[in-house]
Amino acid sequence: MSDTFRLTLAQLNPTMGDLEGNAAQARAAWTTAKTAGADMIALPEMFLTGYQPQDLVRKPAFAAHARAVLDTLVADCSEGPALAIGLAAWPEGEEKPFNSYVVARAGKIVAEIHKHHLPNYKVFDEKRYFASGDISGPFTIGPVRIGTPICEDAWYDDVTETLAETGAEILLVPNGSPYFRGKQDVRYSLMVARTVETRLPLIYLNMVGGQDDQIFDGASFVLNPGGQLTHHLPSFESSVVHIDFDATPDGWRARDGNKAPQPDGPGADYAAMVVALRDYMVKAGFDRAVLGLSGGVDSAIVAAIATDALGPENVHCVMLPSEYTSEHSLEDARGVADRLGCRLDILPISGPRAAVTEALEPLFEGTTPDLTEENIQSRLRGLLLMALSNKFGAMLLTTGNKSEVAVGYSTIYGDMAGGYNPVKDLYKTDLFEVCRWRNANTMDWFKGPAGEVMPERVIDKPPSAELRDDQKDEDSLPPYPVLDDILKRLIDVEQSVAEIVASGHDRDVVKHIEKLIYLSEYKRFQSAPGARLSQRAFWLDRRYPIVNQWRDPS
Repeated sequence: MSDTFRLTLAQLNPTMGDLEGNAAQARAAWTTAKTAGADMIALPEMFLTGYQPQDLVRKPAFAAHARAVLDTLVADCSEGPALAIGLAAWPEGEEKPFNSYVVARAGKIVAEIHKHHLPNYKVFDEKRYFASGDISGPFTIGPVRIGTPICEDAWYDDVTETLAETGAEILLVPNGSPYFRGKQDVRYSLMVARTVETRLPLIYLNMVGGQDDQIFDGASFVLNPGGQLTHHLPSFESSVVHIDFDATPDGWRARDGNKAPQPDGPGADYAAMVVALRDYMVKAGFDRAVLGLSGGVDSAIVAAIATDALGPENVHCVMLPSEYTSEHSLEDARGVADRLGCRLDILPISGPRAAVTEALEPLFEGTTPDLTEENIQSRLRGLLLMALSNKFGAMLLTTGNKSEVAVGYSTIYGDMAGGYNPVKDLYKTDLFEVCRWRNANTMDWFKGPAGEVMPERVIDKPPSAELRDDQKDEDSLPPYPVLDDILKRLIDVEQSVAEIVASGHDRDVVKHIEKLIYLSEYKRFQSAPGARLSQRAFWLDRRYPIVNQWRDPS
């Protein structure tokens, strides 16, 4: 019996529904593992199918296709290390498919584990899609008995304790665990608890990449009993790593290995947004982006994200000035585009606006200018940007931050027009911090330039939509530090109005913000998807009725 065991971890980026492409990635990683003399290679939860598949997984034809691709992959990987990979499996006679993890060796499936605990909160709705499997026992590969709790199964002690009691010597946890701010600390604490309870080493293997609003950040790690960290794979990057285990008198132990630095705070949020945009576009078949660059901070950071995701040659910035656009804004837009190396075109809206004003004049006779005329400017910009998107095949990016999205400080069919919004889940005050981080930092996989990518004035000047003379956001909204604190309490923490007032906020202001949030639900329902950075992102995390007359009476 060998006293060593080599396990290859493949922290890779699948594409939803690209069964053959995902299998090709797995096959290439398996070949790498074979060359390295590995005993086994492991890929993440649901890697073959992609995650989360939502109702796609309820199509029997999809599950049957996945099984056929799996059978071919197992046959191709018959002479070498064992292969472990996740997929949706739908056995004949079952009402629903399972979230399954299959282990194959020598051309045969030797174990098939079905996920037991199905998460059904926040972005997860697995009880809708999957059947719950029974708790499985460990399987044997070479000298080692391995227990595999699938993702959520390791968040509870019953599955891991059962595996330990039935002879598991190593715990392998395949995951499709999406990013949110602070998620890594949650993972650590839970997985350390499992190693303390079972006295077994644990491998936490997570997928990487973006899928719609969700970002899988990788950051896989290996723990020896007691929570001793031996390996940490990079965040937001694909990685194939070989982990060596030794048999000791106290059981199997992982040898110490590389621990990649992990981003946190604004840097982690920024990297997540870059990955989210890159994968949303590439997996949807786009390689170029277009956006309106106003000279303000929101469009500046979106331009930076797009440049880091796609490269400056694939980002087209357009400035659409009106008579209310300041010279500073024109200068700042140019400053951002020059620093990033992106193309910038100036496309005034004065002509189209005059034509629309003339067309509407007979019907608007006797009225005074108001928000309607301001919104016409925004909608003209959306129309022109969408024309460029259609003509040149570039995805239009929208740039509204979470503070604006929350209170409806945006124009539907205007500045909300677009295919993706990288900053949709980033409050304005947090956005400022992300901008300052990007001006001072970069990562080696970013495609944009290092150094300051936006002038300091863009970050420091008072925010304005510039739709009328001397307009400032604070004309209509509380200062952003006040607004964001109220929004975070109402949305992220779900505090009552009374609790927020007790924290020091004016009740009339809180009630006004509450009203704006509820009244803007219809806008968010029609808005572009965007990167999820928190546990209360608008879409799957927070699902509210569009028509709703309830208001907090406290």
